[in-house]
Amino acid sequence: MGAVSKLIYSMSVSVDGFIADRDGGFGWGVPSEEQFRFHLEQVRELGVQLLGRRLYETMLVWETDPSFPQGELEVAFADAWSALPKVVFSRTLHSVRGNARLARGTVAEEVAAALAATDKDVAIGGAGLAAQAVELGLVDELRMFRNPIVVGGGTPFLPPVTTAIPLELVGTRTFGSRVIYERYRRARAET
Repeated sequence: MGAVSKLIYSMSVSVDGFIADRDGGFGWGVPSEEQFRFHLEQVRELGVQLLGRRLYETMLVWETDPSFPQGELEVAFADAWSALPKVVFSRTLHSVRGNARLARGTVAEEVAAALAATDKDVAIGGAGLAAQAVELGLVDELRMFRNPIVVGGGTPFLPPVTTAIPLELVGTRTFGSRVIYERYRRARAET
C-alpha cells in the first residue's frame, strides 16, 4: 500500500509569524536561488494546489505571461506550476484561467476530493483559506520558511485556535540566506 496523501500548508513567514506585513507587503520573503530551487522541487511533488483568490491572482503570471520567467530555473518553475491542477476558492471570480477551476464545494469537500484524486500531496495556500482548513483539522503538515525579520503585524500564518494542535517537528533546513525551513506534522492520537 502506498503512502497516504497529505494536506500541506506552506508559506514564507516573519519571525513573529506573519506572511504579509501591515501594508500587505511580503518582499522580505522573496526566496534566494537556493530556496527557489527547493520550492520548485516541492511544487513538482504536489498533485493538486488549493488556493484563495489573492494567491491565485498573484501566481497567475507564472501560467499566463510567457515573458515573465527570465531564467532556466524560472522557466522550470513556470512549467511545473502550469502543469499542477489548481482549485480556486473565490466569492468574486466567475471564471479562472490556466490549469485551474473554481471550487464548487466546501473547503472540507474540496480537500477530500483533491486528496482522493491524487496519490501525491495536496497543498493549500492563502491565509484565509488555509485558516479554514486548520480550524477544521484538515491540515496534516505545516511548512514555514521563517525569514529573519520581525514585521510587528499583518496577515498571520495561523488563525487563532480554540484547542491546541499538537505537532511533531519532522525536518529543518537553514538556507544560505539564513531563512530557516521548519516542517511540522500534525501529531495524531494513537489508537
